[in-house]
Amino acid sequence: MRAFLDPLRKSEWVVYAKKTFGGPQTAIQYPGRYTHRVALSNDRILGISEGRVTFQWKDYRSKHRHGSRTITLDAEEFIRRFLMHTLPPGFQRIRYFGLMANRHRKQCLALCRELLTGPQNPLLPEPA
Repeated sequence: MRAFLDPLRKSEWVVYAKKTFGGPQTAIQYPGRYTHRVALSNDRILGISEGRVTFQWKDYRSKHRHGSRTITLDAEEFIRRFLMHTLPPGFQRIRYFGLMANRHRKQCLALCRELLTGPQNPLLPEPA
């Protein structure tokens, strides 16, 4: 493992990061849609013919979030988009995402904010 990590430590890394379009809330919600399920289940693929794939997708920007839409793409474009949502080798799909788990995310984040802004707990050591 060390033989693999040592050359990486010597490399100069450049991180490209930009503001999210929808703000921090969008940045938190986006990974949640991909952490514990496949990018596209088989039942959402409606048809394949003449090198084109028709499938259903959800438009999360729409006011009507529960409605799905249908789109037909060339097979190459469909595969390109699908592969953008698959994990690289060595990565594991997240089943439970701690404080960010969908079921209790809103309540956990509210509690975290409350605890962070509250008075210092005497049981915790003073920050150095």
